[in-house]
Amino acid sequence: MAARKSAPKAASRQGLLPWLGIAFIVILLDQFTKVLIVGWLQHGESREVWSFFNIVRAHNTGAAFSFLANAGGWQRWFFVGLGAVATGFIVYMLKQHGGQRLFSWALTLILGGALGNVIDRLVHGYVVDFLDFHWRFLAPMFPGGHFPAFNIADCAITAGAALLILDEVRRVRRS
Repeated sequence: MAARKSAPKAASRQGLLPWLGIAFIVILLDQFTKVLIVGWLQHGESREVWSFFNIVRAHNTGAAFSFLANAGGWQRWFFVGLGAVATGFIVYMLKQHGGQRLFSWALTLILGGALGNVIDRLVHGYVVDFLDFHWRFLAPMFPGGHFPAFNIADCAITAGAALLILDEVRRVRRS
C-alpha cells in the first residue's frame, strides 16, 4: 500500500473521537445482541426464522471458520493479544488519516468488530455466534449447507474489510 497523506496534527486528534464513537456503537450493538442470545438460547440450540436462516447459539474458541478452535486453549490469549495489537495499530492509523472518510470507516468497523470479539474471549473464553444461513448449494462446502455461524462483530469486520479494498481500488485508480 502506498503512503497516505497525513492530516494536520490538531485536525487528526480532533477527528479521532467520532471514529472511536462509531467503533463503540458497533461494540455496543454486538454485545447487546450476544447478551440477548445467551439469555434466550442454550449452547447448540437453534430457532428457525426463515427456511434459509436460523438464530443459533454457537461458541467459537477459534477464529474465522473455527480456525484453531481445537488448539488446546492457547489460541484464546493469542487472539486477545492479536486484537490488542490490531487496536493499537488501527487507532494510530485513525489518528494519522482520520480525514480520509472511506479509509476511516473501514478501520472503524474493523476496530469495533475486533474489540467485540475480544470482549467475548475475555469474558467467556469463546466468541458467541448466532447468525446461521444455510442453502443447499453450500452443501458441498459446508455440512448440511450451513455457512459457519457468525455475529454482528464479524459483519462489521467483513464490511470494514470490503471498504478497505474499495478504498484501495479507488486510490489506485486515482493515481
